[in-house]
Amino acid sequence: MSCECNTSGSRCGEHKGEQGSPSPTARVFNIQRYSLNDGEGIRTVVFFKGCPLKCPWCANPESRSIEQVNIRRESKCLHCDVCEQDVDECPSGAFEQVGYDVTVEELIAEIAKDDVFYQTSGGGVTLSGGEVLVHGKFCIELLKQLKKLGYKTAIETSGHGNGNHLVEMAKYCDEILFDFKMMNREQAKDVIGINLDKVLKSFDALKLASCKLIPRLPLIPGYTLDLINVDKVLHFLAPYSLEELHLLPFHQFGSSKYETLGMTYSMKDTPVPTKQEVDAIQRHVEAHGYKVVIGG
Repeated sequence: MSCECNTSGSRCGEHKGEQGSPSPTARVFNIQRYSLNDGEGIRTVVFFKGCPLKCPWCANPESRSIEQVNIRRESKCLHCDVCEQDVDECPSGAFEQVGYDVTVEELIAEIAKDDVFYQTSGGGVTLSGGEVLVHGKFCIELLKQLKKLGYKTAIETSGHGNGNHLVEMAKYCDEILFDFKMMNREQAKDVIGINLDKVLKSFDALKLASCKLIPRLPLIPGYTLDLINVDKVLHFLAPYSLEELHLLPFHQFGSSKYETLGMTYSMKDTPVPTKQEVDAIQRHVEAHGYKVVIGG
C-alpha cells in the first residue's frame, strides 16, 4: 500500500518509521564527490531534493520539486517505442529517474567511502540542495551522527525555512554557507518567492552559533549584479563583524538541464558577468574589510 502523502508511491520518512524501518528517509538527487568548493578541503556534497524558491537562474532545476522526476537526454534517445518512456526499460539510458530516498545510515555509508580525502585535505561533508531546510529534521539527525563520527560538516542554505531547525543544525556544523539573494523585499517575493524578513531573522539567529558563518552573494545579471543590492547586503552584515564573503558569479552550467526536464529556461540568453564586473564588486566588498572568495 502506497503512502498517500507521496505521489511517487514510496513512503515518506514519517510513515516509514511507522513500518519499523531503522530510520526516517530523505530524498536526494546527487552525491557529488571530490568537490573543491562548498566548504574547506575536499568535500562530499549531498544534494537534497525540494526547494520552496523559484530562482530564474537556478543551476539545479531538478532539485525544485521534492517529487521524483524523469529526465530525457536527446543525445541518447533512439526514438524507439521499446521503453514507452519507462526508465527501467529504456535501452539507451536516455530516460533517467532523478531523486531517490535514503536513510541516515545509508548516507553515512556513502560518505565514509571518501574518508581518505577528508583526512588528507581537511575536508568533510556539505549538505546542499534544493534547500536543506526542506528536510530539516532528517538533516539535524544526519549532522549529529556525522559529528559523532568526527566528520567536518557544512550546510548551504538560503535561510528560507524553519529557523529553529536551522539553529539546531548549526550546533553540528563547522561552517554555514548562507546565500543572500535579492535584498528588495517586494522584488524578492515576486521574482523568487522568498520572504526576506524571515531570511534575515534566520541569519540573525545564527549570531550565537559557534560555527563559521560565511555569507555568499550570487552575482546575477538583472537581479543582484549591481552595487545597490551588494550595498544592502553589506549594510545588513555590518553588525556581525564577519571576515569572509563569497561571490558566486552567474554561469550557464545548468542550462541544458531545463530541456531534459521539459522546462523553459528564461535566462538562456543572459551573458555571464565579465571579469571587469566581478572584479569591481570584489574590490568594493574588500574595501569593507572582507576577505573575498570567488566561487565559494
